[in-house]
Amino acid sequence: MSQAPIKLDRIDMKILIELQKNGRMTNVTLADAVGLSASPCLFRVKRLEQSGYITGYGAHVALPKLGETVTVFTEITLTGHTREYFQRFEQTLRGVEEAMECHLVSGGYDYLVKFVTRGLPHYQDVIEALLERNIGIAKYFSYIVLRTPISRSELPLDTLFGEAVRPN
Repeated sequence: MSQAPIKLDRIDMKILIELQKNGRMTNVTLADAVGLSASPCLFRVKRLEQSGYITGYGAHVALPKLGETVTVFTEITLTGHTREYFQRFEQTLRGVEEAMECHLVSGGYDYLVKFVTRGLPHYQDVIEALLERNIGIAKYFSYIVLRTPISRSELPLDTLFGEAVRPN
């Protein structure tokens, strides 16, 4: 459960940065990397988890080793723009395992969705199933990923927030 936000300091940020690089490192290794002893480091990690700054740990899977897949970014425009349309669409999409990301965006369409499927026929099945559910999709445009030259899972926390936690 997430508690009230806590004020992060530079050591907390170092912990977040290091755990993004390797969430499986031991507490002793993490403590050494951030300049703490093991017990205070573990206390900080638990506090970051309980406060909702750390939301989970996972493995990065080499998808190409498992088999052929296709990644498709899809622009989706809804027929209506009331809260009910947005809620219905988002609730339905939460149940679609192939939908890896969904972003409500400004501009010429409403949502940008990232799908990962076994191939184009599978993607078409997913889209047709969504259309058949009558959840308010007016139109969609698909962009098939040919190659991914950059893919990062680590957020640049120090670049984004480093100054905010550095002492004056």
